[in-house]
Amino acid sequence: MAICIIAYACCAGQSAPPMAQYPSPMKEEVRKHDRITFDITTGTVITLDSILSKPVTVYVPKKLQQTSSADLLIHFHGLPYVVAYAAEQYKGNVVAAVINLGSGSGVYANEFKNAALLEQLERAIVTALSKHYGHLFQRQRLLLSGFSAGYGAIRSILQEERLFNKVHAVLLLDGLHASYIPERKVLAEGGSIDSISLRPFVQFAAEAANLHSGKKFLFTHSEIFPGTFVSTTEAANYLLRQLHIEIRPVLKWGPGGMQQISEASKGNCTVMGFAGNSAPDHVDHFHNLYYFLNRL
Repeated sequence: MAICIIAYACCAGQSAPPMAQYPSPMKEEVRKHDRITFDITTGTVITLDSILSKPVTVYVPKKLQQTSSADLLIHFHGLPYVVAYAAEQYKGNVVAAVINLGSGSGVYANEFKNAALLEQLERAIVTALSKHYGHLFQRQRLLLSGFSAGYGAIRSILQEERLFNKVHAVLLLDGLHASYIPERKVLAEGGSIDSISLRPFVQFAAEAANLHSGKKFLFTHSEIFPGTFVSTTEAANYLLRQLHIEIRPVLKWGPGGMQQISEASKGNCTVMGFAGNSAPDHVDHFHNLYYFLNRL
């Protein structure tokens, strides 16, 4: 049957669509891969369903049931209960909003091309929290985090100067990619990196490297090589070259069974590399959001 289908496609002048990326192994059994389990009803959950194309989950930690101000973490892509756990474990006071728009960075980037959208979302969150607390809630620092494809939203936000200036910290969890030039031609074959899409992150990381700016940037990456677009390792190496920050090899255990293999830092800009090219290695970065948020 498979042969018949292939023959038909050839006769019809059709070809199989190009692979989106080379698939990573779905299992990895050498290291443990701890997974967060958390009852999101521990705190207060508020759903905002009229701001974005998909509902936004806002989580108020149990320890913040009586407060007038807190940092605001907006996280893009990932299960809400993992983000809620990170908010509970945060050393300071933070309220977390979780945004899931679908697959691929494009859906996140396109949604936030409207520069006013982030500010509308902020206002809606503050209004909902003020109603919850019964008094005016004051948003302190604005923190953005993105897992995997979620970086697309952060890229769109940082491209707007007004929003760039409002953001205090950026956390990227194994998510920062770009296209090759020419398209799909890897570096080993003479391709280059489309640096334009990485420019907002280079600019933010450069400010974080300056202690006087007050900004913070943390980027974690695995060894996964998609093959058809720039890997997080390649994006990390490009960013560090632009900032003239040296990468140091390390070998130590990280959170949840992760194994750290490199680190680079200057000021409040840090890039951490971890072993692994499988799906569980990728998901590790998200489930350890609580650790990286506090590290940030």
